Amino acid sequence: MTKYRKSLAVVAAAALSVTGLAACGGGGATGGGTKTLYYLTFRPTEHWDPQRMYIGRDLADSSRLFYRSLVSFPVSEDVTESTTPIPDLATDTGTSSNNGKTWKFTLKDGVKWEDGKAVTCEDVKYGVSRTFASDVIIGGPNYIFSYIDAPDYKGPYNADAKGQAEYDKAVVCDGTTITFNFSKPWNDFPLAVASLRSFDPYRKDKDQGDKSNYAIFSNGPYKLKSAWTKDKGGTFIKNDQWDPKTDTVRKQNVDQIIFQEGLTNEIITQRLIQDRGNDQYAVTDRNIPPAMYGQITGDVAKRSTQVDSPFTGYLVPNFNRMTDLRVRQALMMATDQKGWTTALGGDKSAKPSSSIVNPGVQGYAKNPAFDKMGDFAGAKQLLKQAGKAGYPLIFTYSSSPTADKAAAALKEGWQKAGFKVSLNPLTDTYYTEVQKRNLKSDVAWGGWGADWPSVSTVIPPLFDARVNFQGTKSNGQDYGNYNDPKAHKLMDEASAAALADQPALYAALDKYIGEQVAYIPLDVTQFYMMHGSKVTGYMQTAASNMYPDLGSIGVE
Repeated sequence: MTKYRKSLAVVAAAALSVTGLAACGGGGATGGGTKTLYYLTFRPTEHWDPQRMYIGRDLADSSRLFYRSLVSFPVSEDVTESTTPIPDLATDTGTSSNNGKTWKFTLKDGVKWEDGKAVTCEDVKYGVSRTFASDVIIGGPNYIFSYIDAPDYKGPYNADAKGQAEYDKAVVCDGTTITFNFSKPWNDFPLAVASLRSFDPYRKDKDQGDKSNYAIFSNGPYKLKSAWTKDKGGTFIKNDQWDPKTDTVRKQNVDQIIFQEGLTNEIITQRLIQDRGNDQYAVTDRNIPPAMYGQITGDVAKRSTQVDSPFTGYLVPNFNRMTDLRVRQALMMATDQKGWTTALGGDKSAKPSSSIVNPGVQGYAKNPAFDKMGDFAGAKQLLKQAGKAGYPLIFTYSSSPTADKAAAALKEGWQKAGFKVSLNPLTDTYYTEVQKRNLKSDVAWGGWGADWPSVSTVIPPLFDARVNFQGTKSNGQDYGNYNDPKAHKLMDEASAAALADQPALYAALDKYIGEQVAYIPLDVTQFYMMHGSKVTGYMQTAASNMYPDLGSIGVE
């Protein structure tokens, strides 16, 4: 399970082995001297639409290849440097005033779209506006709802006069300068811009709403050669309208990047172990399967890396269906966390967690609400006391061969406690389905990493129904449909507190929602990956969410 939501956390990137740092050498992977990098993966991309994108891998790859932001993260293996924004489309990292409620950015001259037209302030404003169309642009980050006071605005497709006036007051263009007027302080706004693509520009004349999901229109160093094919991939080539003089973040290290989807972890790993032909020029976002650990020796091991990821895995009970607290408590107690992490591959793949917050995030604290996990006998007794023995349970999760084994381990533990369990594995439609409020499922899997190094980008985005329940159909990132006024009050208190006081308040919030069993922690995810022998500049950085950083990688 290496398909995860969200962006980054400050984590210790303790790589076992990282190869040379030269951008690229001579020769090429294909005839004619064309330098080609191959990106091998299993999981299909759900969204290339910047305002809908919320997968850590895709956020990182798109930022390096074809989407530029007002500010971005630089290419660096240093954790602090790689998570400190630098100017990108803007001339600086923004000017803040009004106690953090107002932010101004001025765009650089000379930045163009792939058709040669200039990237404008109005393009940035239009891109941000698309997030408000929450029944069309589904699946992306929704922070903007908490900071822009425009309750009547429903995005650019169905905007009425009143709603449009609210938005125009909040986001203002004056020539090449864009001003954001927030309803409350947002002191780390540049971190949000650098981490996410939801604040990226979007050309109005290129927008087809939901039909734009795979329609990449580039202002970066690469562009899509032809249409992206879902479940198969696509090829990116150099964008001749990209000017390196305007871009201190990116380079054109190779002539083309070929993304190949639909390959299992086992196939990818075996090909990289054999290291033949084009596979010598390949990278992957997929973990080495546990059954193949014994083959990672000698020179092969030198092309492998193990790093702490910024992600945690967790479960969310569906509060629309599992309304009895005792049932949720029994579910938590009967969750076989050890069986789960063992099935995923042990310490090279996952380590047991005690909170939804990654230990690498500032403000992390162990959550005592989950001390009774693994108590199958206690769970059985509690379920019986509640009069719910034989409770029917549908578990929806993101399927892969390894994930199927891990799901089976959870099923076995829950059945020990008296649940009647049905598994509902999904593949490329996973997040689309779990973001439906009426999903017929009792518990769902999730993966999450902080958008920037703060607990404020973990708990509120996942459990604040006020921002997640914007549309009539989607639950946003709140897959369990959790809606608790007390939790909202605790979130507001933590957000308004001084920075020094926030960790304790967020820990109290975490404990409360843990006691309500709004989530069940599973693992702190590990990345154990390989790359081909003729890949150069290989890095897995905090800026790339610990996936291969395409900002540095080239080929011989």
